[in-house]
Amino acid sequence: PNGVAIIVETLTDNKNRTAGNVRNAFTKGNGSIGTQGCVSYMFDQKGQIIIDKEECEMDADEIMMLALDAGAEEEDSYEILTAPDDFSAVREALEKAGLPIAEAQVAMIPQTYVELTDEQALKDLQRTLDLLDDDDDVTDYWTNWDEQ
Repeated sequence: PNGVAIIVETLTDNKNRTAGNVRNAFTKGNGSIGTQGCVSYMFDQKGQIIIDKEECEMDADEIMMLALDAGAEEEDSYEILTAPDDFSAVREALEKAGLPIAEAQVAMIPQTYVELTDEQALKDLQRTLDLLDDDDDVTDYWTNWDEQ
């Protein structure tokens, strides 16, 4: 919708129902569905671990040294990115060190972001995302929408 790429991950026992529900979510948000994998080139699959700053007693440099020693690729504040193959090792090393992990997943990280300023475009996108959130067959989705 409005130039925002969305990758939808589903788990279903009925492909036709799920495809119809996802198609409906995009249609109601004035978007369209492409072929399978058509926007995946715009995302990098990465392990993503987010540390809760308020509950963490460790210094940021200590956290990053621990994560980098375990195989993390780069840092951005307390967000730690890994190659998908190194995700489990890095997460286990951080858990073993007692760090409060707020979230950990293998995610699709956008290479570039799209900013929306038009109020109707924002409403349309939010409608699509709300419908995807409400669908029991949708396990996750990722967008390249710059929410800031």
